[in-house]
Amino acid sequence: MKRFFLYLTSVILLVLIPVFLASGANKPPEKGEQLPAINLPIPKNTDERTYLGLSGSGFFKIPQIRAKLVIIEIFSIYCPYCQKDAPGVNELYRLIENNVDLKDKIKLIGLGAGNSSYEVGVYKNNYTVPFPLFPDKDFEIHKACGEVRTPYFIVIKINEDGTHQIIHTQLGNYPGAEAFLELVLKASGLK
Repeated sequence: MKRFFLYLTSVILLVLIPVFLASGANKPPEKGEQLPAINLPIPKNTDERTYLGLSGSGFFKIPQIRAKLVIIEIFSIYCPYCQKDAPGVNELYRLIENNVDLKDKIKLIGLGAGNSSYEVGVYKNNYTVPFPLFPDKDFEIHKACGEVRTPYFIVIKINEDGTHQIIHTQLGNYPGAEAFLELVLKASGLK
């Protein structure tokens, strides 16, 4: 009988350990960590390439964006909160772009969780989004980022040596452009 319980315990542990390990690997990125390796297509649009400080074609990783900070919004065309926050996030872009001290230091991008290129285009047009948006049709990026709900904001600081770290993450609760920019500036030390 003792042998049976020892055997049963061993089998249960062998089954549960991979489940616990897998659930830990699929957690949202946290402050102080690095982003998962994400490859995005270099935008075909010249203005978007210039905005991000990229050239050529192919793929890039987010820390290759020419900036000190990158604000990433994970959104979905079907998310009512993303739709509600879109004008405020656009205002954040305008606040940054209209400030000569911040314009070249902070960039915004959006990642459309489960959205095709077409859906991302519809979202961009409907909400007049002025910054680059990228599709994540197969949820690959979304899964790498812990399958977060939307909208989800990740702010990374890019160091002089090309390394980066996450300095802020936030699920929803977008406080408005000025308050969010203030939060980002404090977290980054740019203020």
